[in-house]
Amino acid sequence: MPELQVIARHTLPAGKAADLLPLYRRLAEASRAEPGNLAFEIYRDLDNDHSVVLLERYTSPEAFEEHRQTPHFRELVLEQLVPNLEHRTIESYQAAD
Repeated sequence: MPELQVIARHTLPAGKAADLLPLYRRLAEASRAEPGNLAFEIYRDLDNDHSVVLLERYTSPEAFEEHRQTPHFRELVLEQLVPNLEHRTIESYQAAD
């Protein structure tokens, strides 16, 4: 089964970075411990400090769906991050064989 690469792009509102960035670190740590997670990295745009990109790699699309059902995803992403973001997009790619 092919691996799945997910690219999540978040735009933080002005003045919220100090509150939101620690949530990303907690999310990355918890996500990396999931059995189906291969990588979880967080990047801030050098030219726009309101832009955050998450690069996530999973063993399969099913592993990504399992990730989205975890308590840490629901708490950190759905309850705390998403309501405070200006914008959010998610891209999913099948890893090339």
